[in-house]
Amino acid sequence: MLGPGEGKVIDLGDFGVTVKATGEGTGGVVSVIENEEPPGFGPPIHVHHDCAEAFYVLEGEYVMSLEDREFVCPAGSFIFIPQGVRHGFRVGDAASRKLNLYFPASMIGYFDELARALQREPVSEEELAAIAEAHRMEIVGPPSERYV
Repeated sequence: MLGPGEGKVIDLGDFGVTVKATGEGTGGVVSVIENEEPPGFGPPIHVHHDCAEAFYVLEGEYVMSLEDREFVCPAGSFIFIPQGVRHGFRVGDAASRKLNLYFPASMIGYFDELARALQREPVSEEELAAIAEAHRMEIVGPPSERYV
């Protein structure tokens, strides 16, 4: 049980990740993170090879890309992304907040490793791709205009 504002914080500079549940705490079933992200922010289009992902928009608005379709997702929207589906997102015109759920549990290590890389210096597209690959994620789209 975690109360409001509780959880391990991973500092990623332009955005914050708070870990709400880990694989260790859920028997590998799910990992959950809460994200607060600035306007226009979003990762490159990518694929998770080891998990499905779900988003629940808490505040603001996201534009979700699933395969070749886009969906505008205001607060209260739920999006499920099966394993192996190309996807990405960008934050709308105002800072936004969402939950990400990964089934089975994964991705916490990705954010930990990304945070360590960002402490050294700006991360190149090649390094970002290598970190992603190490966590069974493949970047398949063009670089994002505003990610890391």
